Amino acid sequence: MTYLLKGGRIIDPSQGIDRIADLLIIDELIDSMEPKSIPKDAEIIDVSEKIVIPGLVDMHVHSREPGEEYKETIETASKAAVAGGFTTIVTMANTKPPIDTADRITFIYKLGSEALSNVYPVGAVTKGLAGRELAEFADMVEAGAVAFSDDGRPIENSELMRNALAYSSQLEIPILVHEEDTLLSEQGQIHEGEVSSISGMKGIPTQAETSMIARDLGLLKISGGKLHIQHVSAAESIDLIRDAKTNGLPVTCEVTPHHLLLNEMIILKSNFHSKYKMLPPLRGEEDREALVEGLIDGAVDAIATDHAPHAVFEKDNPFDISLPGVIGLETAFALIWTKFVREEILTPLRAIELMSTAPAKILDLPAGSLGSGSIADVTVIDPNHLWTVDPSKFFSKSRNTPFEGWELNCKVVMTIVKGKIVFNELIS
Repeated sequence: MTYLLKGGRIIDPSQGIDRIADLLIIDELIDSMEPKSIPKDAEIIDVSEKIVIPGLVDMHVHSREPGEEYKETIETASKAAVAGGFTTIVTMANTKPPIDTADRITFIYKLGSEALSNVYPVGAVTKGLAGRELAEFADMVEAGAVAFSDDGRPIENSELMRNALAYSSQLEIPILVHEEDTLLSEQGQIHEGEVSSISGMKGIPTQAETSMIARDLGLLKISGGKLHIQHVSAAESIDLIRDAKTNGLPVTCEVTPHHLLLNEMIILKSNFHSKYKMLPPLRGEEDREALVEGLIDGAVDAIATDHAPHAVFEKDNPFDISLPGVIGLETAFALIWTKFVREEILTPLRAIELMSTAPAKILDLPAGSLGSGSIADVTVIDPNHLWTVDPSKFFSKSRNTPFEGWELNCKVVMTIVKGKIVFNELIS
């Protein structure tokens, strides 16, 4: 198909572009911006008063397939993704069984070939996610793994982590780490702070995260490789990462919309509603503010959802026995645009960079650009569309969002993947 997206505001961080222009798509590729001629068979789509951006990239998604398809599948995750403007999702390895062999990487690609979005698998760092023996990195890279991670579990053995970084360095593939000292976090339910003191509930100190980050930054110095720190939640973590970057270490990190927008007090105000239970937990306001500052000054490289679907019977329980985790594919971009771009905390270019161009660069994916010859992964948003978050209308199988009832002022109205319109709510 040939499409001309006409009259939209094109924002592309990869080219530093923010201007009104037409965008021509021919088959699977971006042909040109402001084309000199328009093919006769082009379908002209009026996107005036809309914003056209590179397709969003979520580098942290739990699809739950294989093994827990009742929570989510790659098919339903991809439907949720394109409804939220994500043309690419990167799936974690902590499935049942885990994605720790080349055959299982191939299996994810097979499922992804029938999905609406692009799907890229992450391979496990350790066999069976057991933290005792490295998985076969080279075989998984040959099969198409874009990174390695035991996310959901930390890599507690320091020697194993050092070897993982060194091995991955030879393959030029990053290690994505869930930083948690489980001896410090054991049986913890919420952040160790004001709310844990009031409630008497066992808290998780920020040091459970920061001590592991400090360790891995130290290992990175001697092993080489690329380290990416997932779902950063604490102010001290941001300080450590910022200092490491200043000293030239190849480290990147991500934050989630829920850690950027919520703090531990919402748990108290909600009378400990389980929709606010997550790992790492919501922390203090000073931590939340530090994450936002990291977006602004560059200490934070990407925003990722950590989309973690759970069934109602697993989530709708008393706080202490509910499973941790929230979903985010269908709300993430609208939240960031409404709460950070409209409030002029982030520029449009920076917000889109954090959710498209930067994660694509971290994982070396063919995404995040509207340049000529790029794959035609495109998202169109209406920046003035008011809507209310209603999880009953989600494409995801799960409903565990902490943002139910929030009014947002930005809506994805069209998503194009490899030149094909896969989501369309554009009113002509």
